[in-house]
Amino acid sequence: MSKQILNFIFLYIILLLAQVLICNNVCLFNIATPFVFLFFIIRLPIQISVNWMMTICFFAGWVVDIFSDTQGMNALACLVMGASRGKILDLYVPRRDEITNPIPSMKSLGIGVYLKYMLTMVLLFCLIITFVEAFTLKNFWLSMLRAVGSTLFTFVLLLGIDGLVNTKNEKRL
Repeated sequence: MSKQILNFIFLYIILLLAQVLICNNVCLFNIATPFVFLFFIIRLPIQISVNWMMTICFFAGWVVDIFSDTQGMNALACLVMGASRGKILDLYVPRRDEITNPIPSMKSLGIGVYLKYMLTMVLLFCLIITFVEAFTLKNFWLSMLRAVGSTLFTFVLLLGIDGLVNTKNEKRL
């Protein structure tokens, strides 16, 4: 169990550095910003209690806020993401006890279920972060365009990261 915890800590540090040093400086067409650190939250084991999930998500978002100077927006969005993760999983997975591996992946959930789960989690985060950042509904359609653009950009990058992480894990076996 401690090896798995160390792997998650290492994954978070790598994703945090990528987010702070690279992704925070990328904005496609002034619409889409990637949030690669979400991969850490998406891949947390399913059996984690809601309290631990929300604590981990809050601190993950808070650390990104510290380095990004975003005044708690990432912490809020991650906290909502962590709180609703169980309900989102219940939407797509009828019975959690049938899952072979407690870590969500294409192999454990199936390709379709995992992609829907990942897309829903990223969309939820991007909607919250976009509307909290705008803090108005004056430019509603522009905010929606930014949320959808960031969702698609982040989703594509997370699929690439997922491919790298799963390839690395398969070589170890």
